[in-house]
Amino acid sequence: MEIREMELEEIEPIRNLRLESYKEYEQFVSKEHWAVLKNTLISDNDLKNNAKIFVAELDDKIVGSVALFPPSIQAYDWSDTVQEFPEIRMLSVDPTIRGKGIGKALVKHCLKVSKEEQVTKIGLHTASFMKKALSLYESMGFERFPELDLEPMNDGIIVKALIMDLEKDTK
Repeated sequence: MEIREMELEEIEPIRNLRLESYKEYEQFVSKEHWAVLKNTLISDNDLKNNAKIFVAELDDKIVGSVALFPPSIQAYDWSDTVQEFPEIRMLSVDPTIRGKGIGKALVKHCLKVSKEEQVTKIGLHTASFMKKALSLYESMGFERFPELDLEPMNDGIIVKALIMDLEKDTK
C-alpha cells in the first residue's frame, strides 16, 4: 500500500469514495442530518482551505483517503469554530476491504506530516455513532476533549472531539 498526496484530478473519485464509505451511517441520522453530512463529504471546503488530501493506493486503485486541515482555519462549512491545531477530517476507506489497516495507516501518515511540521497537537471530530472510528482513534492515543464537542444539527447527535499531544510517544 502506498500513501501519497492526492492529485487534483482525483478529487471526484475521492468524493465518491467518501460517500460510499459513510453511506452506512445514513441509518443513524435524520434525512436533514444526512444531507448536511453528505454535503460536507463532497464540499470543496478541503480545496479552499489548503487542506492536504492523502490517498491510500493498493494495486493502482485508491482505497482510502483523509484530509488534513491546517490550524487556524474554518474546517467545517456549518461551524465558525477555528482550531489552533491541524484537524484530521473525512477518513474514508473502501467498505469492501476494511480491516486491513488502511484507515490506521492514513491517520499515522497525518501524524507523521504534522510532526514534520513541528505541530504539537492534532485533533479530529467523529460522530457519536461512528463507534469503530472512535475506537480506532482512541487505540492510537487520541484522547477525548469534550470542551470542543459539536452538535451541528441540534438533534442530540454529538460530534466528539479528540486530540493527540504529538510531543508524547504515540502508538
